[in-house]
Amino acid sequence: MDITTIIDPLNSAQRDAVTSTDGHLLVLAGAGSGKTRVLVHRIAWLVQVEGLSPHEILAVTFTNKAAREMRERIYDLLGQAPRSMWVGTFHGLAHRLLKMHWQEAGLSETFQVLDADDQLRLIKRVYSTLEIDSDRWPPRQAQWYINEQKDEGLRARHLQHSDDPFIATMLQVYRGYEEACERAGVVDFAELLLRAHELWLNNPVLLSHYQQRFKHVLVDEFQDTNAIQYAWLRMLAGDKGVVTAVGDDDQSIYGWRGARIENIQHFSRDFKHARTVKMEQNYRSTGTILGAANAVIERNAERLGKNLWTEAGDGELISLYAGFNEQDEARFIGDRIQDWASTGNLRSEVGILYRSNAQSRVLEEALLRLQIPYRIYGGHRFYERAEIKNAIAYLRLILNRHDDTAVERVINTPNRGIGDKTVQRLRELARAKGISLWQAAKEIKPDLPGRAANAVQSFLDLINSLPREDSDLCFHELAERVLKTSGLIDFHGREKGERGEARVENLGELITACKAFEPEDEDQSTLRQFIDAAALDAGERQADADEDAVQLMTLHSAKGLEFPLVFLAGVEENLFPHKMSVEEPGRLEEERRLCYVGITRAMKKLYITFAEARQLYGSESFNPVSRFVRDIPADLIEEVRLSASVSRPTSYGKKPYGKQSSLPEPAVGGLDLGQRVQHGIFGEGVVLNFEGSGPHARVQVNFDQEGAKWLVLQYAKLAAL
Repeated sequence: MDITTIIDPLNSAQRDAVTSTDGHLLVLAGAGSGKTRVLVHRIAWLVQVEGLSPHEILAVTFTNKAAREMRERIYDLLGQAPRSMWVGTFHGLAHRLLKMHWQEAGLSETFQVLDADDQLRLIKRVYSTLEIDSDRWPPRQAQWYINEQKDEGLRARHLQHSDDPFIATMLQVYRGYEEACERAGVVDFAELLLRAHELWLNNPVLLSHYQQRFKHVLVDEFQDTNAIQYAWLRMLAGDKGVVTAVGDDDQSIYGWRGARIENIQHFSRDFKHARTVKMEQNYRSTGTILGAANAVIERNAERLGKNLWTEAGDGELISLYAGFNEQDEARFIGDRIQDWASTGNLRSEVGILYRSNAQSRVLEEALLRLQIPYRIYGGHRFYERAEIKNAIAYLRLILNRHDDTAVERVINTPNRGIGDKTVQRLRELARAKGISLWQAAKEIKPDLPGRAANAVQSFLDLINSLPREDSDLCFHELAERVLKTSGLIDFHGREKGERGEARVENLGELITACKAFEPEDEDQSTLRQFIDAAALDAGERQADADEDAVQLMTLHSAKGLEFPLVFLAGVEENLFPHKMSVEEPGRLEEERRLCYVGITRAMKKLYITFAEARQLYGSESFNPVSRFVRDIPADLIEEVRLSASVSRPTSYGKKPYGKQSSLPEPAVGGLDLGQRVQHGIFGEGVVLNFEGSGPHARVQVNFDQEGAKWLVLQYAKLAAL
């Protein structure tokens, strides 16, 4: 291969990274700057120019998809398959290592790898053996705890006994789980990395062999490495191995699952004499979009620092839309997508991004009404999510105790000690007598052991305690009562991490859906109509894989993707940044990095939307536009004001934000919508709306401390700020 084939397609920064010969190298690769190209071309350079054998190179990344792409591109560039080169994910390479050295790793030759579901089932068996109350300590909580300890390189024997009941219980489960895995000859995913690290620690001769073999180690997405991955890499590199780390500290968004941003921040300290190359030229987005992203991320402290730029021109301004509420916001997004598709563009070129999983419900409903095909990327539609299906099952049992599907789904959710054997006996009795599972549960109790009989009776009592279909409660109050009585909210609230948080938020959003539901048939109960509507919604299939469809996803799922048209929805305080981000150190910085990732997914056009009033998680809130929007220079944004709509706040300061796509509504009483004002009693707030005229005109102000209030304008004595 001619050397020009390797370096001619590269810009100056990429070329600098590819041809570096000064030892360790940190490549700060900004969004859309061509990091995969640099990794592949650097491998080609090492082989063709530096004279390394593919046998002496190890390249590691985070997903199987990325590893496959890297292998294919290496093959295309070198003209040969890199068979002797180790290219794979951390888990894949660790598994390969353990399969080759199973004896040294203390494993059986036929050891098997547990997936997440198998791991959870094994933990539940440990619970049963140890007689641990799974209602008080959900098994998923133990699964999270065990994996977290392994990601930190900690065995149960490394952890000290604690008087804290949670820690003591989790440690007991961890010990029992380790013993169960040892007996069964199985390892979980976190164990692969921990065991591979221990292989280095306990076998210095073997470690020395691999240190001499792999003269160059290349790592993709370095900002996402956790403690055990980083330790494994450092040991493999040793004193002589050369490490090329490619990543972006501004895109480190997985701290909640163990990623340590300090790994990339401290690279130059831990790998002596390392060079740093910054790749700042972006090949994805317009100058306007990059300007917004730079302005948002530069407010983070302790950045390694870079500034994205492009030769592609400024492009369109970013459009900012303030909806009256979440339905108006979703309708606006749907209408813009129809406009996009009507001019010959593909719907698959559209990405709708949101901070919280629960936000998808309203967006899905809007797209369904407009008959716009869509897919939830990396997740389930709202009514297909497990926690929502559990809640709906409880609601169905209010209507019909003999709904076998609903009974099977929640008879032991949350866990109440009704095992698979008991459920199987219920099925057999129901089949033999031709009765429902509910009736079988009432009849089988004398034939069950005392504990199982009591558990079945507790389920019957629980369902009988739920509100009746003809209850005097408002429908959303009935649903809320069911969620609390069933224990689903507390059950999912005990799950650690973002997963449990998302489940609780989704259950809250179900209450919002109940509040917003409008029955159409006076002869049927609202509950019955809602369940039918939810079933129909769940039955609406997602678009097929090859169908032209809009992509919906959380911001965390969007990393690595790009779309010509992007909508960032719900960009308001307490939603994005998330309200919990101000309570934990470092969380706000990660939220800002998440916003940076979202903005840089857009190639040509970016819409940012928020709602003045939002029903979310079962309650109404009035949140100002996100601080992240306020970070963006005003000359990069145009406010969208629909001429056919009534007045709405689209500004958060004294003057309209940025440019406007139509004429602003007139001010009332000398005040503008969106203007900040001062009240003698309620303090500072933002003008949300006006009503009426003359001496009887009223103004709605969302006060920072007191919330939204309607005031008679002539008596309010509001002072403009």
